[in-house]
This record gives sequence, structure tokens and C-alpha cells, in this order.
Amino acid sequence: MALGRYRSPQARREYDAVYDRGFAVLPAPAEQHDVATHFGTARVYRFGRPGPAPMVLLPGRAGTTVMWAPNLAAFAAHRPVYALDLIGEPGRSEQTGEIRSAVDQAAWIDAALDALDLRGIHLVGYSFGGWLATNLAVRAPARLASLTLIDPVQTFARFPVALLARSALIAVPGVSRWARPAFLRWISDGAEVPDDDPVAAVVDEGMRTFRIALPVPTSFTDAQLESIGVPALALIAGRSVMHDARRPRRGPGTSWPMSGSSCGRLRHTPSPAKRPPRSTPASSAS
Repeated sequence: MALGRYRSPQARREYDAVYDRGFAVLPAPAEQHDVATHFGTARVYRFGRPGPAPMVLLPGRAGTTVMWAPNLAAFAAHRPVYALDLIGEPGRSEQTGEIRSAVDQAAWIDAALDALDLRGIHLVGYSFGGWLATNLAVRAPARLASLTLIDPVQTFARFPVALLARSALIAVPGVSRWARPAFLRWISDGAEVPDDDPVAAVVDEGMRTFRIALPVPTSFTDAQLESIGVPALALIAGRSVMHDARRPRRGPGTSWPMSGSSCGRLRHTPSPAKRPPRSTPASSAS
């Protein structure tokens, strides 16, 4: 059975130390939950007061809850915010069952939200989390009130060959030491990241210490995108290396471009930058 795991007990200890330092910069969570699902235990944090219309955050690959550091205080000032560490990735969630498909990915997230009795949620996903959010909207939409996608992968365009090639190098023994930092610089358009940046440190340490065993995200059909019936906003980085933002797939359920709100259709708002602006999460891998 293929499960995500740390490379060694020492690697786990080293990662936990970096995670703890990153988590220390966040506002103190009001609640912490370890929610049992068929695929493992999902760590979920609540920020802000309890109430209606909660926001649920799904991070980019290896980003964990820490990647929302620039946003959490502002989000939680207006509504309850629930942030998930993803099952099958580095963080505080624990995988015990194999995740084989997009159906499985939607199932564990829906089970975690159901256990917390979260309904009418405003779901936000970044990069790989954007794909997860779209996947949930397609396969288990009943509890959603809205959908916000920040540069989602494998949603409107496929992974470029260059991305797949560079990603593969990260897993090669003897090569990953220089390939990993080079990859992170590449996806952030060469932007300088301070050595003490907590988000970058958590992403880098997660990629170094953890072996992910998840299926490659599958592309959505036009019919699946058409089926999304909640208001949705997609923010696409104009120079993203995760896809070609100049050639988005045009399906019957998308509008490219348009302005104003659009209930039941995805609104495309291209951004000139590859990295999210300061008001959105720091860059993390897909």
C-alpha cells in the first residue's frame, strides 16, 4: 500500500521543528481538530470566532496551514476560518489509507468537513489546493456556498512538460539537494525569498523530508466544470509555470475573460505575476 511518509524518524523530527517555528507566526488557533477519515486523520485548525458562512482553506503542495500566514488574521476578522493540513502530505495530518483517485481525494475532505458539521462554506484553494477545491465542487458540492481558486493546477490547463521534468529531479537521490532549491526559485520567478521566511522554510523542509504517494491530479472535463453551480472566482498568475495562462481551456462552463460576479460560472482574472501578491499566500509548490 502506497502511503505518504517521512524519510526517517530523524527527518520527521527535523520537519516538526521547522513546522513549529512556522506555525508560531500564525494567530493562535481557537480550536484544533484531528478528524478521522477512511484515509487517515486530518488536522484542522479553526481561527476566529465560531459562526455561519465559514471559510475553508486548502494549501498548495507542502504548504500546510502555515502558508496562509499573510492572510489568516484578516480572514478571521470577518468569519470563522478552517485551515486543513492535507492527508498524504507533510504536516500534522496522518495518512493510513491509500488515496488512489480524485474520488478518494474528494471523499476524505468531505468526510472531514462533515465531521465538523461545516456547511455553506466558502472554499479557497491555492495551486494543488485549488485543484482539490475544484474536485470537491465537482464531486461533493452540497456543502459549498462559493469557490475561490488561486492559480489552480490541472484545472484550466495541463501541467507543462518543463514542470514535470523539473519535478522529477527533486526525487532523484544525489540530485535533489540542488534541484529542490532551484525548483522553488523557478516557480517563484527567481524572486528572492529571505532565509528566515517561515512559509518557504516549511515548504522546502516538507519537500526534503517527506515522500508523497498521491495520484497525479487529473484534468477536469468541460462537463465537470459546467456542473459547478456555486459562485466561483479563479485568479490565474499570468507567468505561472504550473500551466500556460495564455492558453486556458475554454469550456462551456467558463468565461474568459469577464468582469463582475458570475454565479455558476468561473470568472477568469489574469494576474501579471507568477507569485501571489502580498495579500495572498506566499508561493508554494503545486
